[in-house]
Amino acid sequence: MERTLTYTTDHFISPLPVSHFLKQKGFSSQNLVQLKKDPTAVQANGIPCFMNHILQPGDTLTLHIHEEHSSEKIPPVELPLDIIYEDEDLMVINKPAGMPIHPSMNNYYNSLANSLAYYFAQQNCPFVFRCINRLDRDTSGLTIVAKHYVSAGMLSIMIANKASSGITREYLAIVKGSVLPSGGTITAPLGRKEGSIIERCVDFEKGESAVTHYRVLDEKNGHSLVSLILETGRTHQIRIHMKYLGYPLIGDYLYNPDMALIQRQALHAWKLSFVHPITGEKMQFTAPLPEDMAKVAGDTPWSIS
Repeated sequence: MERTLTYTTDHFISPLPVSHFLKQKGFSSQNLVQLKKDPTAVQANGIPCFMNHILQPGDTLTLHIHEEHSSEKIPPVELPLDIIYEDEDLMVINKPAGMPIHPSMNNYYNSLANSLAYYFAQQNCPFVFRCINRLDRDTSGLTIVAKHYVSAGMLSIMIANKASSGITREYLAIVKGSVLPSGGTITAPLGRKEGSIIERCVDFEKGESAVTHYRVLDEKNGHSLVSLILETGRTHQIRIHMKYLGYPLIGDYLYNPDMALIQRQALHAWKLSFVHPITGEKMQFTAPLPEDMAKVAGDTPWSIS
C-alpha cells in the first residue's frame, strides 16, 4: 500500500518540531513510531528528516507511507463485497448479516477480512486489514476500513473520543410492541455475564460505562422500528440496553430468541457520519434497511425519517 501526504506549514506559525506538527494534524503516537522506521518516510522540503527537525513557516512536509506486507493469517476468498465508498485512505463497507468481521476458528473463510484480502489481491496490492468500527456477525450495515496505518491511527483516536471528534453511528433495530417512553437515553454500565465468555449484562458494580440514545421512528405489524445512536461502543451494547429497557431485539439468539419473523438480531448500522481523517471533509453514508428487517413491517413499508 502506497500513499503520499503533503502538508505546507502556515506562514504565520512559529517554528515547531515535525512531531508536534503531526500531532496537531491528528497523528497518533504509534503513527510517529511507524514513520520513524523508514528513514525516507518523512521529508522537509524534499530532504529526509527526523521527527525533531524544526519546521519553519512555509515549509513543505512530505510523508511517504509504504506497506509491503499483507495480513498473513487472512486467506483471500471471493465473497460478495458491497463497497459504499473508497478513496486512498479508507473504505466504507455495507456488511451483510451472517458475515463476521474477522476470521475465527469456525469462520475462517467467510469474513469481511477474507473478502477484502481477495479484493486487494486482485489488484496486486498489499493490504493489512484494519476495521475501525466492528459489527457483530449477525448485525448488518456500515463499517469503516482503514487502508493504511496513518488513517487507521487517526480513525481509532476519533472513535475512542466520539464526543469531541464527531464519529456518529446510527443503528436501526426492531423490537416487539410499543416502546415507552418513545425516546430517551439509556445509561447502564455493561460487563461480562458470570459464567459466560460471550454474553454481557448490565452491571452497576463492575461494568464499564455505556450510553445509548434512542427514539422510535415507526410502528408496524405489532413491532417498533427504533433509531439508536451510540455514545459508547461496548460489546452487545444496543442488544443489552434495549433488553434492559424491556424491549429486546427480535431474532436475538443470545438475549431474546424470538425467531418468528427474522432469523438474526434485527439490528442494522444504517448511518455513519465522520470527518475524513486526512482531508477534513465531512462524510455521511447510509445503507438501506435489509430485506429481512423490511419484511417485519408487513404490507406497509417502515417510515424512516
